[in-house]
Amino acid sequence: MSKVKTYPVSVRKSKENVGKTARPVQAGASVKDLLESLPHVLSADILRHVAQRIAEAHINQRPVLMMMGGHVIKCGLGPLIIDLFRQGIVSAVAMNGAASIHDFEMAMHGETSEDVAKAINDGSFGMAEETGAFMNEAISSGHAAGLGMGESIGKAILERHFPHAQYSVLAQAHGAGIPAVVAVAIGTDIIHQHPKADGAALGATSHRDFRLLASVIGNLEGGVVLNVGSAVVLPEVFLKALSVARNLGYTVERFTAVDMDMIGHYRPRVNVLDRPTQLGGEGFRLVGHHEIMFPLLAAAVKVALGDGH
Repeated sequence: MSKVKTYPVSVRKSKENVGKTARPVQAGASVKDLLESLPHVLSADILRHVAQRIAEAHINQRPVLMMMGGHVIKCGLGPLIIDLFRQGIVSAVAMNGAASIHDFEMAMHGETSEDVAKAINDGSFGMAEETGAFMNEAISSGHAAGLGMGESIGKAILERHFPHAQYSVLAQAHGAGIPAVVAVAIGTDIIHQHPKADGAALGATSHRDFRLLASVIGNLEGGVVLNVGSAVVLPEVFLKALSVARNLGYTVERFTAVDMDMIGHYRPRVNVLDRPTQLGGEGFRLVGHHEIMFPLLAAAVKVALGDGH
């Protein structure tokens, strides 16, 4: 070992330094103070950067599309999403079938998320009468009226005056005129096993929403797309809707794509972050629990816009 060659650490290029370290936060600190206290490395920097991109899209009147899976709604983030589109920050929402069911049950019943492990043993899983009956009725009525699935469900929640409608992303989006898309795969959702399920209505209303999503994506240049908690359905649907928009001649090249989930998944990475941004966009991944990460991001956007508290 006496022949090993060394060199002075002062000439080495290091990736981190004391200027990037975290600092303690005092009790009563503002959200801005909390965000500034985070270390300036890795995901903390990505969080601040994504918040800045969303703020810039809002300032420049470019779209911010938020796509979401079921866990986002059932862990209680609906009010934050509603707040963001009421302030004009989120301009369109898309969700999978599971998210629409949790959203509907929150509005109707004030509760959601059954014990699947227990209920699957006796065949009672997913058999709640009101959820299956009311949602399928709403979708069938919407189909007859030429509506998409998101609008059909949101409209029905408001018309039935559900006691907790203020917590429903779909209902509040409908009331505010925000495009709201529900993308389903037949057989993935509990309402598909209900006697009132109509495959033609499910397919037609979700396909109308696919076309609505393509129109939203057609204007995504300079905007932001967030995929929060959908590992399969929405990344696949997003890629196809993007292809439709580009096929029709829309310029959708320079935009920011963000994937947020509790673990990294293949399809969000390739279908939201990598493939769609090859023409000049950028993709970012934030890994962590939705109930922690999304409130942090929502707060960071407010700070970036000068509205932090």
